[in-house]
Amino acid sequence: MKREILTFTNKISEHLSKPEKKFTADITYGMLASGSCLLTEVADQLHEPSQKINIVDRLSRHLEKGTPTVAAASYLQLIKKWIPSDPVIHIDDSDVVKPDGYQFESLGIVWDGSESTSTKNVYKKCLQKGLSCYRGLCTYKQ
Repeated sequence: MKREILTFTNKISEHLSKPEKKFTADITYGMLASGSCLLTEVADQLHEPSQKINIVDRLSRHLEKGTPTVAAASYLQLIKKWIPSDPVIHIDDSDVVKPDGYQFESLGIVWDGSESTSTKNVYKKCLQKGLSCYRGLCTYKQ
């Protein structure tokens, strides 16, 4: 599995510098192996001889820089071939709750699962964006 992760990250980071390639591989593998996005847990999975604090600092410095444009473009090109021509996109409209909002476009009442109550949310009209929807299940048509 580690080999597959490294092959995937190499495709994304082929145009990056060597330190950025290493960071991409380390953060991707570490997050998948640990099942967490906490840098201390990612550092534990890397099994490097350095002290954990130094590994966390290195990962933090790279994260502060943000995602390089070249890496984002490579990632999008890579996953484009896996996405069907007419994908189904599920929009969970209960994720965006605005209980104190009054002047939002398309304000509606939805069930807030985290609070177990009905509350107001912002749900943009799918037809304006080229989406056909039925109760949060949308097909992308662009």
